[in-house]
Amino acid sequence: MEEMNQPVYSLPRIGEPAPAFKAVTTQGDINFPADYKGSWVILFSHPADFTPVCTSEFMTFASMEEQFNNANCKLVGLSVDGLYSHIAWLRTIKDKIEYKGMKNVEVTFPLIEDITMEVAKKYGMLMPGESNTKAVRAVFVIDPKGIVRTIIYYPLSLGRNFDELYRVVIALQAADEFNIATPADWRPGDDVIVPTAGSCGVAKQRMEDKSGETTCYDWFFCTKKLDKDTVLKKILKK
Repeated sequence: MEEMNQPVYSLPRIGEPAPAFKAVTTQGDINFPADYKGSWVILFSHPADFTPVCTSEFMTFASMEEQFNNANCKLVGLSVDGLYSHIAWLRTIKDKIEYKGMKNVEVTFPLIEDITMEVAKKYGMLMPGESNTKAVRAVFVIDPKGIVRTIIYYPLSLGRNFDELYRVVIALQAADEFNIATPADWRPGDDVIVPTAGSCGVAKQRMEDKSGETTCYDWFFCTKKLDKDTVLKKILKK
């Protein structure tokens, strides 16, 4: 009977609309994801204010905010703490904390108050195996149409890799813009994957392509060049 009474937390799926909610944040009220239509968004959760791993993450995100904004990507944080705790923590970060050469760091992106855990539950950010009262380090990348495109979860003890989160945003946009896929460890300027042909005839035609644009190693694995400037000029604002 005890197992039957355990709470079940849903998890949004990639390719589905991001669950909608209204919330109070350190930057005012938001209506998510409607307020972010037309922009990519990283919605991320952290276990608790005034904790060391979370502090290092917020300083890193804040220091990279302009870089994400230039890629048309907004940042939105969340924990199950209250608004006044958020404000006090962010003030402490700015006034007292120095990490990897970062200091006087001001967090200007919104941090959601979620003391009722309503948003955390909608996004499956609570993992009873980790903690019943703290959100895990969840990351949701949501596209300009409000669709969930990537989900990454970290345990409480593991800080995130922010270079990877930025790479994910750029790679998703490149895939959309150029109708390609990105191989392992892809960075702008690396060769990209040409989507698998839908028929044997198309596959044969592509294998015999003499233009030099596409290199096929077999019918299912073809790559082509996509230079760094072409990618970044299409994605970045400046």
